Amino acid sequence: MIRRILEPKIAERLSAFPAVAILGPRQVGKTTLALEVGRKLDSECIYVDLERPSDLAKLSDPELFLLHNRSRLVILDEVQRAPELFATLRSVIDLRRRDGQPTGQYLLLGSASKDLLQQSSESLAGRIIYSDLSPLNMLEIASEQQDTLWLRGGYPISFLQTEDEMSLLWRESLITTYLERDIPMLGRATPADVLRRFWTMIAHCQGGLLNASTLAEGLGISNTSVARTISLFVDLFLCRKLMPWHRNTGKRLVKSPKLYIRDSGLLHALLGISTFNDLLGHPIVGASWEGFVVENIASVLPPNVQMSFYRTSAGTEVDLVLEYPSNKRIAIEIKRTLSPTITKSLSDGIAAIEPKESYVVYPGSALYPLASNLEAIPLRQLLERVA
Repeated sequence: MIRRILEPKIAERLSAFPAVAILGPRQVGKTTLALEVGRKLDSECIYVDLERPSDLAKLSDPELFLLHNRSRLVILDEVQRAPELFATLRSVIDLRRRDGQPTGQYLLLGSASKDLLQQSSESLAGRIIYSDLSPLNMLEIASEQQDTLWLRGGYPISFLQTEDEMSLLWRESLITTYLERDIPMLGRATPADVLRRFWTMIAHCQGGLLNASTLAEGLGISNTSVARTISLFVDLFLCRKLMPWHRNTGKRLVKSPKLYIRDSGLLHALLGISTFNDLLGHPIVGASWEGFVVENIASVLPPNVQMSFYRTSAGTEVDLVLEYPSNKRIAIEIKRTLSPTITKSLSDGIAAIEPKESYVVYPGSALYPLASNLEAIPLRQLLERVA
């Protein structure tokens, strides 16, 4: 089993909060992680899968079930399927607190964002802390597996397949499941073929500025429908909207966000890329590497770090800007070349951002200076620094 870097944080948060929620896309490893943490903290922990009819029947009277197991850690999987459960959880959590169990009561797992979960009438405010589990990143695997992770993506089952072909088949099956089962179960009536074309169009525009009008025209739907669909894909952890960096720099900055398919393996499956050689010869290779790096960085950042990009209307650009609460600022340029160089666009962008640190992340293995305030750095070393 691959040890996830989130594991000790989940255990720590359970020791401080009554409930902890692990949110992330389907098949990312939430259940495996929760059971590993649960068994270490409570050998008699209870696991309930809200998509399994026999387990769902146990919660026909949720208050009775939860009170019967109030001395144990209870793991509730796919909680977005039962938003009405949150009101009962609130009362039982408060009861267990009064009984002398202030922490470590519930571990909730969900395949939708916090915003989607909190559409229920009860948010468990003050009783729960949320943690996002991303697909595998470079700190969780061996350095020599970087190309495999980039090609197949970070879903553990996809990454661990013995053959690229089987990995691709698994990812194609996951895409079909989302389109034909998961999204309709959320009450979205958009036909599966339209959603697939939408997802594929985003893949072809990986890392580009969002143009809702172009997407709407290509799909024959309204701008409003495009906005709703993008929000849905973001809430399901399938896409990322990266917002532009805005400061009074005297430059005309773009206002549109960038849009990424979050997992590189799903991106490649949508584009029919099956092998690493296919990827290297595909026009998307640079944008794919950029998205791969962005997601790796996002997966290790503390939750209070803001991530954005810098671009002016004249074309000056820095791929990533990280802002820490301490006012520390890091500028990151992403290059798919073993010999990165300093461009005028990058120099002008760094001068405007005024970061404390600046890097060019590239697929090589050596760390070396490009200028007095700029280093070329491998991805793994960059993750260790920004985390």
